[in-house]
Amino acid sequence: MTDWTIESMLKWAADDFRQKGIDSPRLDAELLLAQAIGTTRMQLILDAKRPLVADELARFRDFVKRRRNREPVAYIRGDREFYGRTFRVDARVLVPRPETEHLVEVALSRTSSRSMSLRALDLCTGSGCVAITIAKERPTSVVVATDISRGALDVARENALRLGAYNVAFEEADLFPPPAKFDLVVSNPPYIASAEIDTLAPEVAKHEPRIALDGGVDGLDFVRRIVEHSVNILDVGGVLAIEIGDGDARRAAALFESAFGDVRVQRDYGQVERIVSGALRNAGADA
Repeated sequence: MTDWTIESMLKWAADDFRQKGIDSPRLDAELLLAQAIGTTRMQLILDAKRPLVADELARFRDFVKRRRNREPVAYIRGDREFYGRTFRVDARVLVPRPETEHLVEVALSRTSSRSMSLRALDLCTGSGCVAITIAKERPTSVVVATDISRGALDVARENALRLGAYNVAFEEADLFPPPAKFDLVVSNPPYIASAEIDTLAPEVAKHEPRIALDGGVDGLDFVRRIVEHSVNILDVGGVLAIEIGDGDARRAAALFESAFGDVRVQRDYGQVERIVSGALRNAGADA
């Protein structure tokens, strides 16, 4: 190839990705080329006939090589949009996903009556996308976010600072911080059964942090711990909302029923039963 225009490079990369069995090959090519040359996808269309200069071409070829290895586009670009905001991401954290936006929506909706003084706890915060989004959508709230991974917390703190979420405090913890009371506990915990991780798409199995994926033998290890302990830190009527793996929502909902009322199972964009939530009946008296 001698004509290294935006148009021709997009076609070359999309064809290459398609042959490798990569989903959304054209979209991936556009996202990576836009990042490589510092522009937008719309501008790629407007400048389709413009030749790439040497450093742009080198950057894009490097991006294509990484994508061929099934590295997620979000890691290559270094960012991912979530709930209308751009979050920095890298291999220390899971890539934020659209279904997790439903977790935020459920959490905000079910705590609307406490919105002016919400005390929220986000467990397994990763990139901080859930905690920061709640903090930005409820600017008078106080949010605590925990993760066992120092690397993940570094990413989350950077995102909070960049996005101006000054009402979030991050703590390194194996799930729960020191004792406190909350109106909301929310979590997107590891929920993939251990034996299933290697069967996932290479983007996930090869590149995303296993510690953020592995939910134990049946995928519910963290869910059990979260439900069991949340009864001790939520106020009466406080809400617990957890993102759950495909096919696990009903088993997870059963865990809620001993201490939580108004237990709901809600679907994501793909109509998967994804979010389980409930309101504490007794502030942990039966725990």
